[in-house]
Amino acid sequence: MIKFVIAAALGAAALSLPAAAQDAPTTAPDGTRPFGIEPYFGVGGAYQDFDSKPMGGVFNQRGSARGASVDAFVGFDVQLGPIVVGVEAQGAKGFEDIDYEYGAMGRVGFRAGESGLIFARAGYRWIEGRRGFTDDKNEVYGVGVEIGPKNIGLGGLTGNSGVRLRLAADTYDLKSIRPSAALVFHF
Repeated sequence: MIKFVIAAALGAAALSLPAAAQDAPTTAPDGTRPFGIEPYFGVGGAYQDFDSKPMGGVFNQRGSARGASVDAFVGFDVQLGPIVVGVEAQGAKGFEDIDYEYGAMGRVGFRAGESGLIFARAGYRWIEGRRGFTDDKNEVYGVGVEIGPKNIGLGGLTGNSGVRLRLAADTYDLKSIRPSAALVFHF
């Protein structure tokens, strides 16, 4: 399913590239190039709570796993005018019932305002449990926004792409909700 979603997003972006290139503006709303590769990295925090009934994996006889984590991620976006397609790798150190998390995701989004982004993503995450919870791995789906300094009136503070605040929510195989917040540093 994930491969299909990512392939469909990349295919749609590839089909729209020739048409978008004909009407290409010289700059994007935030002053950067409208087409190109934009690498980024970020740090933040999240809270995961598996609210399903015990069924193996990240669940045990006590119930479901939960815990906060400190996240770090790295990725890159390919900008196709107002559309953004990208990939991201993530790692997290958890607390309470979750020891470590690792993941890889693809994402597709749309620019919002001068330096913002609205996106959806899908991928795969590995979770290492502790305190009686076993390791698990499964699909992850999510949505999020990135808000840049120009969107909140601080345009000259960090340059064009600069630093953005990311607010996101993921679900791990539709068994949990994982809200997160992070600072994202774009180049």
